[in-house]
Amino acid sequence: MTADAVLERMRDLPALPQAVLELQAALGRDDVSFDRLADAISHDQALAAKTLRLANSSFYGLPGRVASIRDAIAVLGLRQVGMALTAAAVSGAFAGVQCPGFDMTAYWRHSVACGICTRLIGDELRLDGGAAFTAGLLHDIGRLALAARAPDALAEALAHRRRDDGLIWQSEREVLGIDHMEIGAKVAERWHFGHDIIDAIRLHHAPPADAGRPVADAVHVANAIVHALDVAGDADDMVPPVSAPVWNRLGLTAEQCARVFEGTEAALNEVCAALGVVGG
Repeated sequence: MTADAVLERMRDLPALPQAVLELQAALGRDDVSFDRLADAISHDQALAAKTLRLANSSFYGLPGRVASIRDAIAVLGLRQVGMALTAAAVSGAFAGVQCPGFDMTAYWRHSVACGICTRLIGDELRLDGGAAFTAGLLHDIGRLALAARAPDALAEALAHRRRDDGLIWQSEREVLGIDHMEIGAKVAERWHFGHDIIDAIRLHHAPPADAGRPVADAVHVANAIVHALDVAGDADDMVPPVSAPVWNRLGLTAEQCARVFEGTEAALNEVCAALGVVGG
């Protein structure tokens, strides 16, 4: 299968729910009606339930305090709720995906852990927590899109990776002429995500050495950390290399790294359950 053929299949991906689209549009406006947004979210029962579970998780420090979508917006802020809702919507959009050699549970455990880890790195560096969490969660969305719309192509790339014992994105390029970073960025553009998230998806394995994109840098490092923590339980997992310029730009201390490691492992099962992607 050619790169063009793979991208053509991505055109059939589902649209995000109307409540998510309204939230994304609202993030760029000053005249936002919280009540209207809360009503739009509340009408999608599955998304509303996931958003409340996530808002009430200990990861956000408000267990049991958020009783309604309106409360979630008031307490957490519009951007934070928007990112949480987007994460829940994306997880629901790909329910039931099946692809030979693709482990959905391992995929979501890694992705959620990367979202948590990126958010925690962001907390240490005072980055936008909502954007950091979503960028980390969605960094591998291209792999999920491949599994959903081109499972035969992804299965071939996965088999190639097992034979060569290499990194998956390298196998994708050799087999398909395109990798999940580029595919994921195209998906994120179609869904009108912000530039910081699109950049993080496109660059998480190959960040530029001379240009600081804070969210993309945080995702790059978080991805390597989560692979090293082996939270996905993937026997074929490999830790990707970390860019020295990126590591130096972030400047994380040993104490900060320890907090990030511990926090990622502590929150993983609860956030997975809140998003409804995999069980604890």
